[in-house]
Amino acid sequence: MSGAVIEAAEDEAPTSAAPRRSLRSLPVFSDRVFRAVCYAAGGVTVAIMLAVGLFLTARGGDALGTAGFSFLWTQGWDPQEGVAGSFGIAAVLFGTVTIALIALAVSFPLALGTALLISEVLPDRIKRPMITIVDLMAAVPSVVFGLWGVQFLQENAIPVAQWISVYFGWIPIFAVTDEDGAQLTDASAFTSSAFIAGMVVALMVLPTQTSIMREAFSQAPIGEREGALALGSTRWGMIRTVVLPFGRGGIIGGTMLGLGRALGETIAVYMIISPIFTINWQVLETGSNSVSALIALRYGEASEFGLSALMAAGLALFLITLVINFTASSIVARSRSGAESN
Repeated sequence: MSGAVIEAAEDEAPTSAAPRRSLRSLPVFSDRVFRAVCYAAGGVTVAIMLAVGLFLTARGGDALGTAGFSFLWTQGWDPQEGVAGSFGIAAVLFGTVTIALIALAVSFPLALGTALLISEVLPDRIKRPMITIVDLMAAVPSVVFGLWGVQFLQENAIPVAQWISVYFGWIPIFAVTDEDGAQLTDASAFTSSAFIAGMVVALMVLPTQTSIMREAFSQAPIGEREGALALGSTRWGMIRTVVLPFGRGGIIGGTMLGLGRALGETIAVYMIISPIFTINWQVLETGSNSVSALIALRYGEASEFGLSALMAAGLALFLITLVINFTASSIVARSRSGAESN
């Protein structure tokens, strides 16, 4: 019986498959112009990035050829033509990462809380002025933040650093000691540190992080918000189960964008830190450095070979920033906003 059914089905099958029809839209002139402009803008951006990378590689080639791989682990900075091991980015790169991580540790909870406050708590009559104020903070020049950090924040942050050193000094990075290992409590040992520079940079990246997170949170579906509240959820429960999962991509993207900005900050760090060329594991102690501050500090007095060494340091920072941005893009792509909201 089943064999007969199969044979009948085969007899009824068409001898040739029907040709496929493709559904294609014919874009109007405005769509074509918009697409061309977008492609051109993207192409110009990529071309500029490649040009910057090629320029830094070409100008820093002499220093990289002289230093070799020792450029990555040498701490001192005394570029001499033909002398390998006399200069490197180990200390300044360590300081760059340290300042950026301190900035993220301070800015991330503030940005997340501010974004949730604006998008979920404040009424509309207060929300709009708050959005304007936060966005305007991003337009404040770096030198203003630097002056504020030197003249106001530093003297008020030193007691905080001293308290952290006294009560958490058993953690190596929070200890402030002299050469003999004795704990230091004098205020002069806590000035111009990576900790203070990181706090200033945190306030500089805070508006960007807040804006991105706020935009992601505001796009959470109204239906899911109302559904969670209708099922008896509290406001925090709704935020935890709907808004935060939906805005995960914005949280990651804003954080990584702030990290990229923190790594490249120059003027504010240059005005605050006391530059040294040794790796300082004690983040509360006086003395630190960064790649961008090194370039600003030594550019005016650099020789031709010294300028090549600075270009090589800039190339290293450029590549690190690219890696961070590509990593952030891949993470955001895997955690699209709203993909895991309940």
